[in-house]
Amino acid sequence: MNEEVTQSASGAAAAQAEVRVKPLSDNAFLAFFQKIWRWWLGVWYGFADKHPKGSKLIQQFVVMFLFSNLVTIFQALIMIFLPYAFQEIWDVPFVWPAVALPWQDAAGNALNYAIFNEPVKFLLGNDTFIASTPEQVQQYMDLGYELQMSGLGNFIAFEIATFLAQCINFPLQRNITFKSKGNPVVQGIWYFIGWIAISVGVNAIWGIMNPIMMWWNWNEAVIAIIKTVLTGGVSVVIFFFIFLVIFPDQQKLADKAAKKAEALKNSGAAAEEIAAAEAKAVELAENAKLEAARKEALVSDSAANSRAVSWEASKKMLEKMKSEGKSEEDIAAQEKIVADKYNQALEAAVKRDEAIAANEAAIREVEAARAARA
Repeated sequence: MNEEVTQSASGAAAAQAEVRVKPLSDNAFLAFFQKIWRWWLGVWYGFADKHPKGSKLIQQFVVMFLFSNLVTIFQALIMIFLPYAFQEIWDVPFVWPAVALPWQDAAGNALNYAIFNEPVKFLLGNDTFIASTPEQVQQYMDLGYELQMSGLGNFIAFEIATFLAQCINFPLQRNITFKSKGNPVVQGIWYFIGWIAISVGVNAIWGIMNPIMMWWNWNEAVIAIIKTVLTGGVSVVIFFFIFLVIFPDQQKLADKAAKKAEALKNSGAAAEEIAAAEAKAVELAENAKLEAARKEALVSDSAANSRAVSWEASKKMLEKMKSEGKSEEDIAAQEKIVADKYNQALEAAVKRDEAIAANEAAIREVEAARAARA
């Protein structure tokens, strides 16, 4: 089959559009993963074309989940050494509220319901003993049991490590995952409130689940997995919906500012206040326009490259079929696939060129408008 294929895209834009494939790396190892990545882009952009809103939410959740796990690793690394800074208070139990339960674990330790549950732990042989009161702590120390990393010292270290992790997570989620331009102070306060509320809520649930599983003598590894799912997985899901509220996109901020300006006009506010609100609404609307144009240009460029790669792969398959002496029917079917792939790639190239031109036009328009206002 020659290169004279039917072009589904038409007009001057299609005539000028170029289907081009970014070259693979000369390194065979990197090229292998580039091919996988380009295949995935084809699948993803096909889905995104059909489900733009759903694909946006999925992308945000995946990036948020990735960052959340990275900061969790950071938190875990800190917890390797930070508890030793509070070693002097490992023997101070921190159990609140200490509601006695009518159960015991396999070692005969009394179990409590607590939202914050950091009892003091002792080791004797292969058995772990829990002390939830100062009297119990003294009893085990008098018997010579080995004090473990636990108690108030471990609790303080964990909270510090968690807080530091959130200090990293907040700007990552705000600036990269959700690309929010809202008030960082207000967003930070709401993020902090959400973190506290989720932490207390999850601990409250775990406070009853953990003693029940210990009473049933469940395997410690199973308990650890369940705790990870509860404290990690559930928290991430809840946080995602909180992020959608406290990190609105540019267009939502612009719409909110426009409504505020309109409300001030209708309420008969001072002219200066109305003018300031309208200026803010215009600025946010311009920011939203720039962000949307920039994002469309980036997505369209990636999609065009992905479609071009798919077309190139179909051509190589056709050449292979011809060299292997496949039947005319099979070759004709593959030729049709190549033509279809080219048309898809050409259409994507047209969209790419239009999106890039629109992005450049948006930048010029906004710059000109702001220069005129200056």
